Amino acid sequence: MTDDHAPAQHGAASSMPEEHAAPMHGGTRGHDAMLADYRRRFAVSLVLTIPILALTPGVQQLAGVEFSFPGQELAVFLLATVVYIFGGRPFLAGFAEEVRTRRIGMMTLISLAITVAYMYSAAVALGLAPGMGFFWELATLIDIMLLGHYVEMRSVMGASRALEALVRIMPSEAHLVSGDGTVDVPVSELAIGDAVLVRPGEKVPVDGEVTGGASSVNEAMLTGESKPVRRVPGDRVIGGAVNGEGALTVRVTATGKETYLAQVIALVREAQESKSRTQDLADSAAFVLTVAAVTVGTVTLVGWLVLGRDPAFAVERAVTVMVISCPHALGLAVPLVVAVSTSLAAGAGLLIRDRQAFEAARDLDVVIFDKTGTLTEGRFGVTTAVPLADLPEDEALARAAALEAMSEHPIARGIADEARRRGLAIPATENFRAVPGRGVEGDVEGRRPRVVSGGALEEQGIAVDDDRLRAARTRGETVVFLAEGDRVLAAFALADVVRPEAKEAVTELRSMGYRCMMLTGDSRTVAAAVAADLALDDYYAEVLPHEKALRVREVQRQSRVAMVGDGVNDAPALAQADVGIAIGAGTDVAVETADVVLMRSDPEDVARALVIGRGTLRKMRQNLGWAIGYNSIALPIAAGVFAPLGLTLRPEIAAISMSGSSVLVAVNALLLKRLNVDGDHTGRD
Repeated sequence: MTDDHAPAQHGAASSMPEEHAAPMHGGTRGHDAMLADYRRRFAVSLVLTIPILALTPGVQQLAGVEFSFPGQELAVFLLATVVYIFGGRPFLAGFAEEVRTRRIGMMTLISLAITVAYMYSAAVALGLAPGMGFFWELATLIDIMLLGHYVEMRSVMGASRALEALVRIMPSEAHLVSGDGTVDVPVSELAIGDAVLVRPGEKVPVDGEVTGGASSVNEAMLTGESKPVRRVPGDRVIGGAVNGEGALTVRVTATGKETYLAQVIALVREAQESKSRTQDLADSAAFVLTVAAVTVGTVTLVGWLVLGRDPAFAVERAVTVMVISCPHALGLAVPLVVAVSTSLAAGAGLLIRDRQAFEAARDLDVVIFDKTGTLTEGRFGVTTAVPLADLPEDEALARAAALEAMSEHPIARGIADEARRRGLAIPATENFRAVPGRGVEGDVEGRRPRVVSGGALEEQGIAVDDDRLRAARTRGETVVFLAEGDRVLAAFALADVVRPEAKEAVTELRSMGYRCMMLTGDSRTVAAAVAADLALDDYYAEVLPHEKALRVREVQRQSRVAMVGDGVNDAPALAQADVGIAIGAGTDVAVETADVVLMRSDPEDVARALVIGRGTLRKMRQNLGWAIGYNSIALPIAAGVFAPLGLTLRPEIAAISMSGSSVLVAVNALLLKRLNVDGDHTGRD
């Protein structure tokens, strides 16, 4: 059976300035440096904000304390200046970039808010303008925005690690065959036509053609084929595959960008980079608020001057408009929900790595599963034991296990594991011998049994006809035989073990309204058996990794798709899907590239992830609705529209009310913790 598993990281449209937004595939050092930069700026700004708050008269009144000293206003001015320049630099740089690219968003709104607050407050502190400064509002706004962007960056910084994990699959050296034997050389020095030796247990260094030897090769990480495939002279092998019991001589047929794995990497990169670059909801809201703040602020200043009010009043009204537009709540709306949902998910054994997945989860229609390692355990287990002589079943299994315990072949491990599971005593084996392509044999308790394939028996002219074995083959299971001389004592059918949780996972997802499908590189016979066992809605079989992305794309023409997988061969499909979900026990590639990681490797956690995703988006929309709605109401009041009725909003009150808005947003985000992750998920919200 087969399956593939590889991850996908969907690129979130980030509001970070260009100098703080590294290339998607530029490596992790840049990401780590930028993350550290935001953390450092936040820490410094937060430390300086404490004395700013303590020295602000309005804050002292709220706290019920009052003290002052000569030069207090100057001290606050100097501290706020450091916060504005050092803490605000990423936003000011982002503002310049947004203006340059004509993509006005959150950076512009933040920059306008902190700059107006700083300039006006500086003028007040220096005695150049009447009124009250907003240094504390300036400092807290910068703190909150730095924290929000730090949270945002952490959720999108794993993309480049995915491709690095793919590259790490390849060995760095190869055994080049020369006239004098073999010499170890870097894989990068190999050329087409070179011959390399691949010893048992080693990885094939490059794509090539077998010219000598015979062995079983495990390509599960690359093609999803769970069974080791037999490779003999004339057969092709894939770089990154794991060689089995025999040594192979391989002629190099592709190097560098032409190798199979390199093409998989390219597909992952293409799928990642072709992700939607639509702005975040918060960025879109920020654009509207920026236009509104600038427009209303300008109209307010000019309007009151035209109406003959004194400049001090007009300036105060305009500044109040800009302060009220300071996006505390807007800046917290998304990052706070992300932080809370990430914590909630972690408690449920989930790691949600990309908030784009949150937005997509609500509208998903189809969940596509990889098979091996996802719906199945990726290991062979005995499904049927058929005694064919007078030997009891357990005794036959123990005798077969005595031979298979000496082998590392997956089929052998399956038989040995079944004997151990049953608690059978496994006798010792002497004079063990593996016959490539045929089976194994040895001396066990004075006998010379062997475990062989059906093909090996046919070569001896021995035919075994049994309904149970025919049914097993129909299901795509592998059948091996225990024989002694010309007598066949027993047969064992083995198959990739379906996870006990898989059926419950599919049942739960279907009850939630999702269609469940399967993509696998395995044969149609195997795929049909697994699909029937799990009651899947549909499946695709014999699908190569590069074809999996195409299949996902086909389904996406009519539906929004989540892809669940755990290996390299799923990489393009996971990247292509609207939401990529990785089994945590899978490859580093899957974990690094996926939007959601199931840490417990439990398919049932897919439903939990989707429930959290839907709840997260709901809270985001509620918070954004509140933030925008608050501003829509407060801006006209701040502008003085209702001044003739005696209703005005002083700047300091505006600042306090804006903080109250932030508290409401924070409380709403915390309510996400009440989400019933393990409850009844029937139906769609």
